Amino acid sequence: MAQLWGGRFTKKTDKLVYDFNASITFDKRLFKQDIEGSIAHVVMLEKQGILTCEEKDAIVKGLTGIRNDVEAGKLIITEEYEDIHSFVEANLIERIGEAGKKLHTGRSRNDQVALDMKLYVRTEVIQITEHLKSLLETLLDIMEKNLTTYMPGFTHLQKAQPTTLAHHMSAYFEMFKRDILRLQDIYQRMNYCPLGSGAFAGTTYPLDRAYTASLLGFEGPTLNSMDSVADRDYVIEFLAALSTIMMHLSRFSEEIIIWNSNEYRFVEIDDAFSTGSSIMPQKKNPDIAELVRGKTGRVYGALMSILTTMKGIPLAYNKDMQEDKEVTFDAIDTVKNCLVLFNGMLASMKFRNQVMEVSAMKGFTNATDAADYLVSKGVPFRDAHGIIGSLVLYCIEKDTSIDALSLDELKAVSPVFEADVYEAVSLKTCVEKRLTIGAPGKKAMEEVICIDREFIKNIWINEDSSHASGDVQF
Repeated sequence: MAQLWGGRFTKKTDKLVYDFNASITFDKRLFKQDIEGSIAHVVMLEKQGILTCEEKDAIVKGLTGIRNDVEAGKLIITEEYEDIHSFVEANLIERIGEAGKKLHTGRSRNDQVALDMKLYVRTEVIQITEHLKSLLETLLDIMEKNLTTYMPGFTHLQKAQPTTLAHHMSAYFEMFKRDILRLQDIYQRMNYCPLGSGAFAGTTYPLDRAYTASLLGFEGPTLNSMDSVADRDYVIEFLAALSTIMMHLSRFSEEIIIWNSNEYRFVEIDDAFSTGSSIMPQKKNPDIAELVRGKTGRVYGALMSILTTMKGIPLAYNKDMQEDKEVTFDAIDTVKNCLVLFNGMLASMKFRNQVMEVSAMKGFTNATDAADYLVSKGVPFRDAHGIIGSLVLYCIEKDTSIDALSLDELKAVSPVFEADVYEAVSLKTCVEKRLTIGAPGKKAMEEVICIDREFIKNIWINEDSSHASGDVQF
């Protein structure tokens, strides 16, 4: 049992207690971040005259070697160590001797783990932003190709008014665009370095925390050492953002599941993203969409878990906070997998344009436009609403549609109707005359697509997101 403490203890930790306390099984994921932060720390210690140049060089070389060997599979992170920090330090001492024992000078595991987690989350914010950007590119491509692909729009899952596939996809573009903006906001707010905060009260060593922060790509050091080691707000905000992403993916998945049904037949999911039945040979199931919908609760659970963990913790660090890692790691993996698979499914999906257009022509989606037609002829809207309601009831009884009625039938309901009503309530007119920004009309959508294309082009992604050993300048 390799651990970084024990001098004041008279007997070994009980094995069950040790295993319950240990975090190596999951925090081994942080080995790159632990080495990255350690290198920056010793570079700063040498700059401040706390370590000699020779000691710094030996430690950096040792840490770099550990990182390279782990990545190459030559060195395995085993459960004999309590956590990733003890693994790195024990192997460093084994490799370079006494100098390795100076790695922890002016540092605590509390600020060390706070740093590791921040570095990890910061990188994942960038990677998930990249996945969202790819999804936006897929959506924009569908939008550009379907400006006049007519389909019914829905409220209460009832056909409401006609729209276009481009307009419908644009709604999801807006959702995922907000997700990216949220992630960027989180990145900016969390990008301050806790290293140098010690256990919770700083240290008597003359550390240059601003220098360490700059080496690691942070805006600067955190300003309160107690808060620095006890802060997991950024994890909560990140998990909240991931939950919102999953909520958007789940809504989208639900629509694809509906559209894929035999009753709708709006889309055909590619065979590569579908599954069959073990007993029913005709089945082609939208399992990817269903799994994305199902895994949403898993990410919600991670958010609720860390909120519950943090709600009763007094300052400063408490062991409860170790619970931030497993749920966050699982949520990150889940969201990334869902984004990649969903994007692949969407990009390969076939839209049945004719089926959607026929569906839009049914269900009285032009009823509002028929009412607006009467308004244009001087009928008060409330009266026009009642007239068209009666007309819809008549059509239901005759099993027909408004635009299929004869002019005499229309005039029997209201003498205001003239022959130009047919053009006014046609599917094309119903959509194309809606030209206010944000509406489904072709010109309005072309304007939105230009804005969206510019947004994608200007998505901020920190290309220099890695400051691991080879990248820290000293």
